[in-house]
Amino acid sequence: MSTIPVPLAKIGILSIGDMGMGIARLLVASGFAVATNCKGRSQETIDRAQAASVEVLKSDVELTDACSVILSVVPPRDALATATRVVESLVGVTQRDAPLYLVDLNAVAPSTVRQTAELVAKSRAPIRFVDGCILGGPPSLTRLEDGSSSDEAGDISKAWSRPSMPTSGPHQLSEIGGYGGKLAAILNTRHISTDVGAASGLKMCFASTTKGFTALAIQSFTTAQRLGVLDELKHELSDRNAWEKAAGGVTAMAPKAYRWVREMEEIALTFEEDGGFAPDSFQGAAKVFQAVADSELGREKIGKRERGTTVEDVADALSEGMDKRKKKTV
Repeated sequence: MSTIPVPLAKIGILSIGDMGMGIARLLVASGFAVATNCKGRSQETIDRAQAASVEVLKSDVELTDACSVILSVVPPRDALATATRVVESLVGVTQRDAPLYLVDLNAVAPSTVRQTAELVAKSRAPIRFVDGCILGGPPSLTRLEDGSSSDEAGDISKAWSRPSMPTSGPHQLSEIGGYGGKLAAILNTRHISTDVGAASGLKMCFASTTKGFTALAIQSFTTAQRLGVLDELKHELSDRNAWEKAAGGVTAMAPKAYRWVREMEEIALTFEEDGGFAPDSFQGAAKVFQAVADSELGREKIGKRERGTTVEDVADALSEGMDKRKKKTV
């Protein structure tokens, strides 16, 4: 008679978007229970969470009561507010069987994550704060060399495509007794520093070279389309092996553009505060993604794409938006 294995621990995720859902599926496949609070989210999101074996709880209090670790994976603008929610759910709680680990995996500047860490420290809630980041796309199940698929914990590195999740600060997941080492390994973490802000700073520097490049490519391709030379630009870039990477970034970004506005602003803040550079370049990049979010492309959803699946249509959609704005100002 077979028995149902007991989960290693229950991990909370706020929130269950594209990245959060990928992490949830990875954790469930690896023997962990996963829970979330979907208050204010659509029924579609709730259904997706339940279909992925994620327990949907009714409040943050229920979530912090049930979980030993909470992963914060939200748009950058919501990072501090999400930490505040977790802290407030523990108001009046002076001790637990074990402290709650709050892992901030959001794309924010070092100074922003330090502000979050300070909020947690001042609250005196039984929370251990971990600064973290995500470098790469959502975890996804892949195929093994023999063509089969596997989600066995021992095959995670082969069966799953996983982003890198560096962490920093005085605490780390691997220190959690019993399952911490496994959780850290499953999430593909490595602890890079004892300083809060190091992991978030790494994310800002990394994203500046990926999403920042995409912001430049959006401007280049849209301008080339309006000049009637996009095909020639594609030809020249293809000869130099640069077209595929640029085009891939431009056509994939539409559903995420609204999130990247704040991320570019956080990069600008990082480069100004920690690098000593003027923030102009990435403030400009933020405006590029805001233009995308304000256009027809801003309505796009992952998995339900209608526009912007080609470079030409991205350029056309942005040109249409620019022309509409010009008419309004005339």
